[in-house]
Amino acid sequence: MRKISKLGVLTSGGDAPGMNPCIRSVVRTAIYNGLQVVGIRRGYQGLIEDDMYDMNTRSVSNILDLGGTILKTARCLPFRTDEGMETAYQNLKKHEIDAIVVIGGDGTFTGALRFSQKYPDIAVLGVPGTIDNDLYGSTYTLGFDTATNTVIEAIDKIRDTADAHDRLFFIEVMGRDSGAIALRAGISCGAEAILLPEKETAIENLIENLKGGQYNKKSSSIVIVAEGDKHGGAYDIAKIVQKEVKFYDVKVTILGHLQRGGSPSAFDRILGSRLGYAAVNALIAGKSQMMVGLEANHIKITSLEEALNQHDFKLEEDLLQMAEILSI
Repeated sequence: MRKISKLGVLTSGGDAPGMNPCIRSVVRTAIYNGLQVVGIRRGYQGLIEDDMYDMNTRSVSNILDLGGTILKTARCLPFRTDEGMETAYQNLKKHEIDAIVVIGGDGTFTGALRFSQKYPDIAVLGVPGTIDNDLYGSTYTLGFDTATNTVIEAIDKIRDTADAHDRLFFIEVMGRDSGAIALRAGISCGAEAILLPEKETAIENLIENLKGGQYNKKSSSIVIVAEGDKHGGAYDIAKIVQKEVKFYDVKVTILGHLQRGGSPSAFDRILGSRLGYAAVNALIAGKSQMMVGLEANHIKITSLEEALNQHDFKLEEDLLQMAEILSI
């Protein structure tokens, strides 16, 4: 079993609410167990540019309620090259760092796995931090709950003005490859239709559903569109529908990066704390090239390779059926 004495922690890719509680948990769990901790700024970019600093228990005070990430984040193309990885490795060796916790999504984990395979003497543990909730090995990923609540709050407000003016709103939410946010937000807000990357909806059927809603005297309609829907974005779909649905004033709202920000929910604060604690303990136990996740309310450890390559992560079938039934 490998021994570690100095731990690095970084956040990479898109930011997600809950990253700061996770950083806090990693730092304090590591220090409690006698390890030194180094914060790496701007993800893999900071590894390459040697942008690191020593952290102590006070370095992570008063950050539980902060959105974003105190370590900052970036998407780093040079880390995909052998030269970039070699520079990152030499910087880690210079600081005598023998393990790193990487918090991010599939792009982050792809880089972490390749780096660890190339330099196996640096132990690597992943924490799933992405609002898309699309990584195998964890029922929930950091930021998903907060992002969904943010979307629900926005849609509830849009519903007020839609109802006041007899309007049809197409609301586009994040989810290029995953409809998890769209599905839950749509059910929570009573959307008339939810367009998802995982399930193609015929435009003709959407138009018929909207006409049915008008026949049933609905005073407003909300259609949630995940940005990865196969018909294109909300604007494209709205243009097609407007030609056939004349009885509504059609509007489009793109929620965009609003969904990434904000104070993390209680769920994401606890999840971040649990996963950060589990990641450090896994490293102390000699694990590497693994991801910590949460399944059935228990910590689960999955190999990074499995987390990236398993494609049976699916939306819940009962939710998909409910979305159609409850929208009548």
